[in-house]
Amino acid sequence: MTAHKSGDPTTLNRLYGRQSGHKLRKGQQELVDSLLPALSVPEEGDVTAAGLFGYDRPLHFEIGFGGGEHLAYRADLLPDHGFIGCEPFLNGVVTALGHIRDRALGNVRLHMGDALSVLSRIPDGSLSFVYLLHPDPWPKARHAKRRMMNPGPVAMIARKLKPGGEFRFGTDHPVYLRWALMVMNGHPDFEWLAGSPTDFQRRPGGWPETRYEAKARSLGHEVWYFRYRRR
Repeated sequence: MTAHKSGDPTTLNRLYGRQSGHKLRKGQQELVDSLLPALSVPEEGDVTAAGLFGYDRPLHFEIGFGGGEHLAYRADLLPDHGFIGCEPFLNGVVTALGHIRDRALGNVRLHMGDALSVLSRIPDGSLSFVYLLHPDPWPKARHAKRRMMNPGPVAMIARKLKPGGEFRFGTDHPVYLRWALMVMNGHPDFEWLAGSPTDFQRRPGGWPETRYEAKARSLGHEVWYFRYRRR
């Protein structure tokens, strides 16, 4: 077996990287103990808007929401839509719970763990939006199979989106940028919504700056924004 064994996140079936950081404060632990169970996606069965929110509505899915700034912004902007956010990092989940509590967002559900395990249980053609913003680039070639932008996950995202649904991807890492373009170039299920290079160098409307993006810019990184429509 070599370090370059083939595969991607749909076949590796494991999470990489840390899942917790600094110890939680008392108030943060209370959010985990009380609010997270009420908002958690069920562990089994189909995941649908009606099942999560009581009736059918446009459904959004964010893979790796970090601190939840984008998730909370979009949920607040579109209160009649439903949002599912998945994040394996405990401290990020806690931060998102704080946003949900402070904004009184009743249209968000969370999963602390592998996003693909939830995405796979969403019926095909159910999602209006999928977001993948600043994922871990895994820049070393031997770790490329860990990247979420890979044929397996992208094919699953395409299946879950409605025709006309939108996949949004953002990165500040040039290696990941080139890799993502290679994966998405000519993909039969997606139409790239860009007419010129400036279209993916400017943040689209309704796409807020996250804490991670602000940090990237402070380090002098360029940020790229991609929008793809499901054919």
